[in-house]
Amino acid sequence: MPWDKHDYPDSMKNLEGPIRDKAIDIANKLVEEGYEEGRSIAIGIAQAKKWVGEQTPPHHLVPHSDGWAIRRENADKASHIFDTKAEALKKAQMVASNQETSLIIHRQDGSIERQQNFSR
Repeated sequence: MPWDKHDYPDSMKNLEGPIRDKAIDIANKLVEEGYEEGRSIAIGIAQAKKWVGEQTPPHHLVPHSDGWAIRRENADKASHIFDTKAEALKKAQMVASNQETSLIIHRQDGSIERQQNFSR
């Protein structure tokens, strides 16, 4: 039985919309290929989370006129501004971890210091 946006397995009910939609798509294709439904669902969820993580732009920890800022790549504005890099780094790591993205940490001169990956 193919699943859709309105009729999908209970294990997908707590997934965010884009992740659930991708999981449904993947699981349906696996069932068509002959996979058992339970296995298709598990693989679909895991692959959808990975796919969405790869599609999510990273966060940057960058110098700012008021200290240090956390900014999503290509965003016009910073989402958070802190007085110190240590404070900003702690928050940036939490944000990137919660959103399962990567974090690019810059030096005071704007060059890249290092990158941390929080994708699962």
